[in-house]
Order: sequence, then C-alpha cells, then structure tokens
Amino acid sequence: MKIGVLITARLKSSRLPLKLIMDLNGKSVVEHVINRTKNIRNIDKVVLCTSTNSQDSILTDICLDNNIHYFLGSEEDVLGRMYNAARFFGLDYIVSITGENPLFSIENANQVVNEFKNDFNTDFIYTEGLPIGCSVYGINVKALELICEIKEEVDTEIWGYLINRPEVFNVKCINQTLKNIDSNLRLTIDYQEDFILINEIFKNFSSDYIPNIYDVDSLFEKDPDLKLINSEKVQATVDEYIIARINDFYQKNHDQIIKRKEKIYKNQF
Repeated sequence: MKIGVLITARLKSSRLPLKLIMDLNGKSVVEHVINRTKNIRNIDKVVLCTSTNSQDSILTDICLDNNIHYFLGSEEDVLGRMYNAARFFGLDYIVSITGENPLFSIENANQVVNEFKNDFNTDFIYTEGLPIGCSVYGINVKALELICEIKEEVDTEIWGYLINRPEVFNVKCINQTLKNIDSNLRLTIDYQEDFILINEIFKNFSSDYIPNIYDVDSLFEKDPDLKLINSEKVQATVDEYIIARINDFYQKNHDQIIKRKEKIYKNQF
C-alpha cells in the first residue's frame, strides 16, 4: 500500500494574484506547505499537482528546488488532475492539501494516514472542528477513479460534494477542536486580509521553525484580536444549483454507480 501527499496548486487566483509565491517569513507560501508535508509520517511520495498552463511553471521550479515531485494536469478538473497524478506515481491512497494552506495541521495529516493504515476499506476522510485551511482530506484512489469515470462536472476545484457520499463510499470524519480558535476562523489564503493574518502569525517564529497547530492556538490565546484581521471575509462555497444537480445525479444513478464501484474495487490489492 502506497500513500502519497498531493498538493494542488495553481497561480491563477484573481482575488490575490500569485499568492502562492508571495514571501512569508523568508519563504514562499507554497514552500511552507511543502516543508510541512515533509513532516508527515509514513508517506511514500510528496507531489505538487499543477496545470499544463505555462504560468504554473514557476511552481515546478519550486518543486525542483525543494526536492519533491510534480505533476502537470488539467487546469479546471482538479479531481482528474489528482487521479492522474496518483495513477502515475502508483499511489493507493492520497492525503490532499491545497497550496494556499501554509498552516495545515501535520497532526491531522498523520491521523488521516493512520486511518488508512488501520482500515484499508476507508474511501474518504474529512475533519470537523479545525479552522478553515488547517484540515486535510484523505482519499482512496479507487474512489477517485470511480468519481472521475461517472462525474458530469468539469470544474472540480471545490469537489467535496462529489466524494462525501456515504451512500456510495466508506466515509469517516475526524473530530478535532482547539481551545482558542474555532472552525469559522480563516487560516487559508484567498484574500489580502488572509495573508496579513498568516503573516502576523509567522512573524512569531523563526524562518526555519515549522509551527504546529497548537503553537498557533496559543498565539490566539495571547492575542485574541488577531481574529479580527480577516473576520469579514467569507469562505467560497459551491452554488446551490450545482449541489442540487450533484445530489440528483447520485440519486438517479445510484444502482449503476454501485455496480461500477464493485468492478473498480474488485482488484484493489
């Protein structure tokens, strides 16, 4: 069984252009993400999944400088890009992390890896209770293969509704809470205010130190006003019409989906 970390990353952001290569305490945002992945235990590969768009070649150079693999795939179909990367590198399970989350919880990633090692039948793992940008996702590559075969959606940047389907997959939820910050706090980077907050956090640590989620929680205990920096920004969500369309698709095609799943999973190991 091979488990890999896939970092999905592109430079196309319109809200905060080139955010992944902005300087954050001496390193780019995406380099902080890469450094954190190297502290996840029991993984076989770290791969940055970006697109074939020439704009994203900056990211591949960063991968080479930081001794990790990269994969070039679809610009819009994030799930397809992840599946093709997983297949190319021979992965059975993946830990999915996005490049704008330089404070993702290494502890949470270790939990996800342990869940896969303890139960090979797990298809999808998500976490509730951590701030936005701190949790990671775990995906069985067979589940990813099934979704890529059946889905009608092309733009899958926000893909949770396609795989968090307990009526089809074996889904597990990890519950983890912190003392001083709740799940509504944004510790991801989409807006300038997000970056300002993350930058304020990193100023408290040396450039070579990798703060864990409990270090960050302690900062908010000392300075609760940090929460105000980006409090007016709201996390993007999937349009209700798209959610309804996905729900309708799974309901109408349930039996066929289960049959196809049985064929794909037949030779899992």
